Amino acid sequence: MGKGNGDLMTTALVITAPGINCDLELAEGFALAGAQTRNVHINELLNNPSIIDEANLVGLPGGFSYGDSIAAGRIMANLMRKTLYPKFANALRRGVPMIAPCNGFQIAVQLGLLPGPTPGSDWNATAPVPTVALAQNNSARFIDKWVEFHVPSNTRCVWTKHLKTTETSSVIPIAHGEGRFVPKDESVLQSLEENGQIACRYNSRDNPNGSVGDVMGICDASGLVFGLMPHPERFLRWSQHPTWTRLTKEQMQGDTIGLQMFKNAVSHATKNKTQNCVEQSV
Repeated sequence: MGKGNGDLMTTALVITAPGINCDLELAEGFALAGAQTRNVHINELLNNPSIIDEANLVGLPGGFSYGDSIAAGRIMANLMRKTLYPKFANALRRGVPMIAPCNGFQIAVQLGLLPGPTPGSDWNATAPVPTVALAQNNSARFIDKWVEFHVPSNTRCVWTKHLKTTETSSVIPIAHGEGRFVPKDESVLQSLEENGQIACRYNSRDNPNGSVGDVMGICDASGLVFGLMPHPERFLRWSQHPTWTRLTKEQMQGDTIGLQMFKNAVSHATKNKTQNCVEQSV
C-alpha cells in the first residue's frame, strides 16, 4: 500500500476476477508510484458499484479472465457492461485515469471504454459499440517476449506522454495469444492517429502479432483510459530487464518505463483530486 497525506491520499482500484493473474503486479505499480491500492473482486463490485466512486485511479489487470471462454475478456466485459459501465463513465467525467494491460485491454475494448466516445462527445450511460478488436496473433501462437516500445510524438495519453526513454529502456514484455490490433476500417485508424489516441507502437520491423499500423496500445479521446497489450507492471525495476546483469549503472539510471507510466498517472490523479477538493470547498 502506498503512502499519502490524509484525505488527499490517491486511491487506485484494481479489479480482479477468476483467471486474472496480474492484479498484484498492477497494484504494486500503483503503490510504487505513491498511490494507496485496493484490490476488489468483480462480484463485490457488481454488488456495490459505488466502490468505483471512491477511486482516483482504476486498473483492469491482465490474465485469462474466466478462462478466456468464448473470446479473450468477453465474459468479464459483458458482466460489467450494463451494471458498471455508467460508473466508469462517471469516473472518467471526474478525470480518473484507467489502465488496462493485455487481458485488461481486451476487456476495455469490449466493455466500450476504448476507443470510447468520439472526440468532443461526453461519456454517457450507454456503452458505445466497439470499433476495434484484439484478434488472434497472426502466428496463431501464444507469444511471450520483450519488444521495442515507441511513443508517437502527438499522443494525448496521460500514461505515456513525456516518457523519458533510451535505447536500453525502450523495451517492454508481452505475453498474449490474442493481441493483434484490428480497427473496424481504415477510417478508425486514421481517426485514432489524427486525434493522438495511439499511445504506443511496436517497431515496424518487429511487429510480434500483426497489429494493424503496428499499434501496441491506444487511449480514449481524453487520454485517461489506456489499453495496451504489453505488461508495464512487469517492468517496474531494472532487475526485471531481460539483460540487466549486463547493463551498466549509467544504463540503469532513472525509472523504468513501466514505473514512469504509473508515476505519470498517479501524479495526474493526485492533481485532479486536489483540484476537485478545492472546487468542492469553495
